[in-house]
Amino acid sequence: MSAEAFRVHQASFAITTRGRGTQDITREVQAVVRDSGIATGLCHVFLRHTSAGLVITENADPRVREDLERFMARIAPDGDPLWHHDDEGPDDMPAHIRSVVGDVALTVPVGEGRCALGTWQGLYLWEHRRHGHRREIVVTVQGIPRA
Repeated sequence: MSAEAFRVHQASFAITTRGRGTQDITREVQAVVRDSGIATGLCHVFLRHTSAGLVITENADPRVREDLERFMARIAPDGDPLWHHDDEGPDDMPAHIRSVVGDVALTVPVGEGRCALGTWQGLYLWEHRRHGHRREIVVTVQGIPRA
């Protein structure tokens, strides 16, 4: 493959969360992929924070994401006496644990100029703090441009 046949495109956007829970960012990420002009390649999504995360999960039944939230509350409960780091409140350390157990980056294949997600898959920002925050997301798309 020649250097002219390979392209890299990067863009970022911000999301203001409503507090703990998931927000669908599929549309925003797909827009970056579309604007990149890349037909086939990879889309890397990176969250520039340590108390929120990214997840690919079911987009049809919101109870899936509610159950995931209940699971995380069980493994990283707010105010647990085990936590020493609570500078920003009882949800501070649990939010960091949740972001490590999950992840702050995802890579998705690009095909036909869009993220090649399954029928029931969506991309979500998962806020782990109780209160809303402004979260920055960097999307890098690389691959072969459309003809």
